[in-house]
Amino acid sequence: MNVFSIIALLVLGVTPALAHVGHGATESFAAGLMHPLGGLDHFAVMIAVGLWAALKGGRALWFWPLTFVGVMLIGGALGMAHVALPFVEPAILASVVALGLMVALAVDMPVALGALVVGGFALFHGHAHGSEVVENIGGVEYMAGFALATATLHLTGIGFAQLMTRAQMRPVIRAAGGLCLFAGLVMVGGLA
Repeated sequence: MNVFSIIALLVLGVTPALAHVGHGATESFAAGLMHPLGGLDHFAVMIAVGLWAALKGGRALWFWPLTFVGVMLIGGALGMAHVALPFVEPAILASVVALGLMVALAVDMPVALGALVVGGFALFHGHAHGSEVVENIGGVEYMAGFALATATLHLTGIGFAQLMTRAQMRPVIRAAGGLCLFAGLVMVGGLA
């Protein structure tokens, strides 16, 4: 079974994360900045994107995180515009498991294909948050804060991975991916 078959099974088999629509303040830059830091799904995915980008290196180091943030903002705009997107919560949970798996297995994927994977998951993350924000300047501020926090978490994953690489402790990066994978599995099982 290949990685894409596993991802497809995860998307079909997960339950809602219940971490999005209607949860918390969504009308300020500060609320957007803090939101990704308070949810295990957000935290794990954003760190995993950074870890995976650092494992790949080269163009992926900047392209995958920028793709995630850019597509997440597009998804946010779709959510704010009330454009329906099916399977948002299951896709978010699947993203935690799948991206943790990519890091844990050190999956080496072409940069463009990896950007499609990362961007696909980002669309769902953005949509969930765009759907919950108010349609005024406060909602735009919230999404700006959310994007900055997301990029910061990506950079945290990249920085950690580069530090471990320099210390010749590259297996620790994969172990961190395993923790993201474990967090996703716990959420899929409804234990978080």
